[in-house]
Amino acid sequence: MTPDQELESGRLMACAQQGDLRSYDALLQLLARDARGFVGRRVGWTDWVEDVVQDALLTVHRARHTYDPARPFAPWFYTIVNSRLVDALRARKRLSIREVADGDALDRQPAPAVDGGRHEVREQLARAVAKLPRVQREVVSLLKYDDMSVRDVAQRLGMSEAAVKTTAHRGYKILRRTVGGIAGEDGRFD
Repeated sequence: MTPDQELESGRLMACAQQGDLRSYDALLQLLARDARGFVGRRVGWTDWVEDVVQDALLTVHRARHTYDPARPFAPWFYTIVNSRLVDALRARKRLSIREVADGDALDRQPAPAVDGGRHEVREQLARAVAKLPRVQREVVSLLKYDDMSVRDVAQRLGMSEAAVKTTAHRGYKILRRTVGGIAGEDGRFD
């Protein structure tokens, strides 16, 4: 973030704290780009960079009242982004420790049912979706069952598009853990 961008970000945040939604929208767009670059330069352009960016933006949203306009903006912002990056790295490390790298163990897994099993899969998936927390259940249902766009879901539920994406992503993660063994070969639930 250049010094001019830092001043602009601080100004936009101060306006957003006063309820200026246009300033807040402009701020989030600027911060998303900067966070993406910050994370990408540190870990490479992996498929989970966007997850870290979304988590950072949600944290900025929740903590926006803590920003003091009399202080520099960049240290406050980059502390948040770095914290979310560290959290993501720790989570990935925990996952990699538990992942099975043994191909033989994977081969010993029972093959999914081919013909009559599709109905059972749909029932298991429907039960798993029903057990999701209310907001995740609504977001996943609207996106997948009602085939709505992220923008439409955000407007309908009064959420930001970033919040819809993050909520959906977290719901999908729960579904993968819950019914992951019944997903198709590509790992998707159709």
